[in-house]
Amino acid sequence: MKLYRTPFSRGYWRDAVGELKDLRKLTFAALMIAACLILAKFKIPLGEGLSLSVTFLARALCAAVCGPVVSIVFGAAEDTLGFFLGSSNGPYFPGYMITTVSGCLVYALFFYRARVTIWRIILAKLITNIQNVFLGSLWSAMLYSKGYIYYMTTSAWKNALYLPLQILLLVWILQAVLPMMHRMHWSPCQLEGERIPWR
Repeated sequence: MKLYRTPFSRGYWRDAVGELKDLRKLTFAALMIAACLILAKFKIPLGEGLSLSVTFLARALCAAVCGPVVSIVFGAAEDTLGFFLGSSNGPYFPGYMITTVSGCLVYALFFYRARVTIWRIILAKLITNIQNVFLGSLWSAMLYSKGYIYYMTTSAWKNALYLPLQILLLVWILQAVLPMMHRMHWSPCQLEGERIPWR
């Protein structure tokens, strides 16, 4: 299985589109949607009024296995189903789906058919958190009464607090799953002595 140094090649996108025809990958994406719906019910408490959702782990796994094209479909389906099957009291707003889709796309661009490293994990999580701050604040400002700066300040503080733990969880889950992906011929062998390399 070929690895690509960057996603900016015709072969990369040809392989990504081809995943839409792979029944095993589509089944895996459906399982990851179910995992997101279940994980959304469980949060890691970090303090008064603060808790960390771990749905990003299932999103990152789906992106790493299925690539950017399937991840876009996955993100739209997962966010929509999560709203209608969840217990949200707010209105449905497609902006939040855009945030989920863009996050899944970032994970795919960093992990799909790429050599997974610690630096790639850090950058992918940092970018998705920045997206969460700017896009999430925009959607909240459009839906509710307070201004954009208020939501951005609150969101930036929480995302900065969550980032180190999110990176550690992502390293842990990818380190556990990469050997299984290799055995299933979804990824070449990547770990150096059972550890994800730094670079």
